[in-house]
Amino acid sequence: MKLNKKLLATGVLAASMFAGQAWGAVSAEEAAKLGESLTPMGAMKAGNGGEIPAWTGGLTAPPANYKGDGIYVNPYPNEEPKFTIDQSNVDQYKDKLSPGQVAMIKRYDDYFMPVYETHRSAAYPKEVMEKTVENATTVELIKDGNGLGNYQSATPFPIPQNGLEVIWNHITRYRGGSVLRNVGQVTPTVDGDFSVVKFQDELTWRTYLEDYNPGEDPNVLFYFKQAITGPARLAGNVLLVHETIDQVAEPRRAWVYNAGQRRVRRAPQVAYDGPGTAADGMRTSDNFDMFNGAPDRYNWELVGKKEMYIPYNSYKLVDPSLSYDQIINAGHINQKLTRYELHRVWHVRATLKEGARHVYAQRDFYIDEDSWQASVIDHYDGRGELWRVAEAHAMQFYDQVVPWYAIEVLYDLLSGRYLALGLTNEEEDPYVFGIERSSRDYTPAALRRAGVR
Repeated sequence: MKLNKKLLATGVLAASMFAGQAWGAVSAEEAAKLGESLTPMGAMKAGNGGEIPAWTGGLTAPPANYKGDGIYVNPYPNEEPKFTIDQSNVDQYKDKLSPGQVAMIKRYDDYFMPVYETHRSAAYPKEVMEKTVENATTVELIKDGNGLGNYQSATPFPIPQNGLEVIWNHITRYRGGSVLRNVGQVTPTVDGDFSVVKFQDELTWRTYLEDYNPGEDPNVLFYFKQAITGPARLAGNVLLVHETIDQVAEPRRAWVYNAGQRRVRRAPQVAYDGPGTAADGMRTSDNFDMFNGAPDRYNWELVGKKEMYIPYNSYKLVDPSLSYDQIINAGHINQKLTRYELHRVWHVRATLKEGARHVYAQRDFYIDEDSWQASVIDHYDGRGELWRVAEAHAMQFYDQVVPWYAIEVLYDLLSGRYLALGLTNEEEDPYVFGIERSSRDYTPAALRRAGVR
């Protein structure tokens, strides 16, 4: 499917309009809708009178059978699909699907989407919601949209006025403050054969450091460390990132420790369309977390809001009784384990700026209104052809009041291969929230200690 040249031109026009206007903080009268007609995070509180219910606070209490051990049991265990979208009826539902989702169904005979009852389970801690409401009247886009003025934490733009503000909401969304996770990544062959690369990730927001100082490193959003723990040929390699907010003024600080060479080096390639870590060429650096990093190479158009079937409440995909062999199939993951629900999403279209370079000429984002997480992203190549389709299978970490992803999947329609990241079924201690870290733990000098085999 080719990208629409008229829409591309619209994106350029939107960018030129944006350059001459100030965007960001809304009036007190507009912000007063938060907590009233809008949720504190900026979603429409009311339902649609049909499949989408009203938001009543989200899923903030664990099910009775949750043991508090980080093994997230399904809070909706007895529900069955209401219907299934497959090749026989996809045209009937295509107005509530992305072009990429339609393409996946039409490409694979065994690819289908089981649709369940909608639960608006997304919720954030009280202090995050309160800070988000405060941000509505204070935070602004600065430096041509590459920076955030008056921003410290939480969601900056609960009432977005343009596509770039929606994207910043995804980039900055709360993911637990300080968390460690042990996850697997696979890049199956066309026939479905795969090996697992295992990671131990750490993510700590600057404001959650034990030695947090508001005046120190104010352009840093969070610190990220990723150590490869398997297989043996890769184990010990470590990536360290200081994620800057304005990456045009100050590019992302990244270092890698190579266990074989026992050396720490700067890693400027860990950005934009640089290759993803141990991904066999199946993703770019900015495909991680669906999208991350600097937004400056694209024009951002807010297409609008729509109802769409997106992956949601995907607890089956974290069931520890399942092996990776039961999840990973040829061409795509086991769709019997997926769950789709009808939700409202923000549709944002990114088109590559004239003179800028990236392997993706256009990206269409579909971002959940309740959590600000990217749910589906369609990627187009330089010829205007639909190339890759990303789906984030979301779930609510109910004991932490954190929406996040069970797994992320990036399908390559041209090669027939895909990448799945975030697998936890065979991992011990998959998620540990509330880890204690200081700024000393995220220095290049700390990389060598973290990289010991």
